Amino acid sequence: MPRTNNPQPAYGRAAPAGPQKPVHKRATLTRLCRYLMRFRWWILLALALTLASNLLALLAPMLSGKAIDSMEGGPGGVDFAQVGRYALWMLVFYAASSALAYLLSVIMITISRKVTYSMRADIFNHLATLPVGYFDTHPAGDILSRISYDTDTINASLSTDLVQVLASVVTVVGSLGMMLAISPPLVLVFGVTVPLSILITRFITSHTRPLFRRRSLKIGQLNGFVEEAITGQKTLTAYCQEENTIRKLDAVNDETVDAYFNAEYYSSRVGPCVNFINNLSLALISVCGALLYLQGLMTVGSISSFVLYSRKFSGPINETANIVGELQSALAAAERVFRLLDEAPEAPDALGAQVLDHVAGDVALEDVSFGYEPGHTILHDLSLHAKPGTMTAIVGPTGAGKTTLINLLMRFYDVDSGQVRVDGLPVKSVTRQSLRLAYSMVLQDTWLFYGTIYENIAYGKQGARQEDVERVAKAAHIHRSIQSLPQGYDTLLTDDGANLSKGQKQLLTIARAMLLDAPMLILDEATSNVDTRTEMQIQQAMRELMRDKTCFVVAHRLSTIRNADCILVVRDGNVVEQGTHEQLMAAGGFYRELYDAQFQ
Repeated sequence: MPRTNNPQPAYGRAAPAGPQKPVHKRATLTRLCRYLMRFRWWILLALALTLASNLLALLAPMLSGKAIDSMEGGPGGVDFAQVGRYALWMLVFYAASSALAYLLSVIMITISRKVTYSMRADIFNHLATLPVGYFDTHPAGDILSRISYDTDTINASLSTDLVQVLASVVTVVGSLGMMLAISPPLVLVFGVTVPLSILITRFITSHTRPLFRRRSLKIGQLNGFVEEAITGQKTLTAYCQEENTIRKLDAVNDETVDAYFNAEYYSSRVGPCVNFINNLSLALISVCGALLYLQGLMTVGSISSFVLYSRKFSGPINETANIVGELQSALAAAERVFRLLDEAPEAPDALGAQVLDHVAGDVALEDVSFGYEPGHTILHDLSLHAKPGTMTAIVGPTGAGKTTLINLLMRFYDVDSGQVRVDGLPVKSVTRQSLRLAYSMVLQDTWLFYGTIYENIAYGKQGARQEDVERVAKAAHIHRSIQSLPQGYDTLLTDDGANLSKGQKQLLTIARAMLLDAPMLILDEATSNVDTRTEMQIQQAMRELMRDKTCFVVAHRLSTIRNADCILVVRDGNVVEQGTHEQLMAAGGFYRELYDAQFQ
């Protein structure tokens, strides 16, 4: 099958390489807002809490200034009752603001969790509708990254950055309004300091973003190298490469440490620079406020309140500038998710498609031509006929089109020209579900899920009884191996059956296919991990169990398909020979060459 060319870093897979600027920022933001609007009442509640929390916090500096003005009378002239009232109200406002802020955080975490859940569900549901061709041309790691890393990035941004931005907007606008009410001339100080702070922050972050990208890349390479060394420990030891591997690890580790240090070192300059500008604005406000006080235009309490509001005003601006990169990363992640959701699903069944029922198993390919890419045909005018209850073997060199033929039988792909029929019906005129359920399939790449052995064998047949599972396990010559396990059929399989050998896993998948009461069976190199004697026994048991059912077997070991009713020899996308083993051997053609090459 065609595969995309996806270069990998030198050592394993890299982690996502830092924040990337989204290409379609406005469209992505709009679609993300649609997800948020699914929970519009929660959003409205969050906005109300944000507004209330920040407004309560904004009232406290004003009360602080009034308390200070109440003490201008000096010793003996202080109205302690009034000062106490102001202090008490400040305490009430700050406590209420903190309580509302805590409640806001809980609500935003709830919203982000709901959005992430909905997004992951949409992705997974959409993946189930995509054609097999999508998975043939997209690496599994990239798909998993969108489900896990990208959605987690969006989740983190929604739960923290969004709250911070909303709070910053309220705080900045509220603080500016209060400062204008106290002293409009003094606000002019921020006309110099705020732009300066933003420019410096943008300058530093623009230069440090590539450093964080490189840091993520190097961490990913280090993790990949370590994973590679651990999984390949037996090979590493067998070739005595321990010292060489340690030297390579030292080199990769040094690069990772340097990348980490550079990113943290240069990004750490943002804090001191911004603090310097904040302190500069505070000094200017103090000097200008003192001048206004000397002219009788401001009181000491007003200056104090203005200073507090100035801190509230400048802080959120700087914090927002610091999270711009994170917001860009979240938008880029959302764009990758939406790009996956925009992938075209598998074409729907034809209008009026029939349900394939009471299948006899008569399969025919008539002048079929097919290629995965336009202009690159793999199968050329291929024709074959498999009668019901027969075993058809498909052999040929690598790249001849054997697996492609199986893909067309299952209608994972549609033919470019020609016709595929089942019981005389064109496969395009029947529903895909009924067609695929008419086959049971065992592939060379085994797939076992987290669960017991019993559950894995009974996967394709609901309500399977214990005796049915044991019957097919015996036919697949795996029953005794299962009984030797501590929990027998209740043994839990983890990590794709890592506690079983490759051969045992393959026998389990064969037993699973045997249990499924399908009229047709496909074995695509399904016994490549078992010995020849066991494979012959399985074939004999399969023939007995699958009596009156049509079987298609793709095999490289020609000795195991000698009893096939018909052997198709595929070469360069064409069936060059067909017949029984004896007929093909007597003909002395390409099949004879393949057979002699294996046994001489």
